[in-house]
Amino acid sequence: MSSTVRKAGSQASGRPPAAVEISPEGVLAAALPGPGQVPVYAYQPLPAGAIIPGIGEPNLRSPEAVAAAIRSTLGQVSPRTRSVTLLLPDTVVKVFVLDFDSMPAKAAEAFPILRFRLRKMVPFDVEHAGLSYQVLVESKNECKVLAAVMPGPVLAEYEAAVRAAGYEPGAVLPSSLAALEAVGSLGSLESMEAVLIANLSPLALTTCIANGQDLLLYRTLDLPDDPELRLQEVQRGVAVASAYYEDKLGVSPRRLHYAGSYKSAYEGVTQSGAEAFGLWLDDPELTVVDLAPQPESGALTALGQASIAGVVGALAGAR
Repeated sequence: MSSTVRKAGSQASGRPPAAVEISPEGVLAAALPGPGQVPVYAYQPLPAGAIIPGIGEPNLRSPEAVAAAIRSTLGQVSPRTRSVTLLLPDTVVKVFVLDFDSMPAKAAEAFPILRFRLRKMVPFDVEHAGLSYQVLVESKNECKVLAAVMPGPVLAEYEAAVRAAGYEPGAVLPSSLAALEAVGSLGSLESMEAVLIANLSPLALTTCIANGQDLLLYRTLDLPDDPELRLQEVQRGVAVASAYYEDKLGVSPRRLHYAGSYKSAYEGVTQSGAEAFGLWLDDPELTVVDLAPQPESGALTALGQASIAGVVGALAGAR
């Protein structure tokens, strides 16, 4: 891939001061007008079916519409550089936390080792795939690595849309990995605090547990279309993540940070964002809060149901 995966909760020094997130619902762009300034945001919905995320076939069914939306939203936020961080749906990127005895310091030597390890773990050609990695924990006898991999042709599609819009993909991340970096960027959390995060999209639920610089869990579940089955899968997915949190940290999570769509997808629930997700879960022991609440200022267009968590994280520590 076109970037180095950052440590969970770390500052991404040198990342572009602009980001664009592409989802089936629309394109969200954000940029920092200047160092230390508040981001500005713009959003444009996409026609239904313009993007169908997946790893087995072409994703962009209407590349012209996607490129036009990227050009429009980025044009409104006026990025200071042509290089932008590109955020993609979780379902097109496979993310793994891998354990090794050791890892070469040079990336050129580490990549063949990672590709060999991933060869039997993903259902696509690893040799020509986009691959990024980051060492999370390293000691004399252990090396824990976060690896993100996606099919080369799929990565090329999204990058081509960015270039067709007149910009350059300077970094590429799945939405939930980017959202993890929003943990310490809003002043609401200490960067070393263990956090449980859920990112809900119309297609999938991703649950993460970050503990300082370590990533204890990253799990993406495809969701069924049926509302009742979907609800059951969401509840089961969060329950599994909560149990894993308790097992690894010795305490039950009391708070879940929600980084997903602000649109309720369950019949009978009219609230949005964290409030709706909390009603979905129906767990009195777990308080659900927005990881990145909708901005009170800086929105140049109506943001609709889009969550800003991914782009907020992508801009954390930007140059």
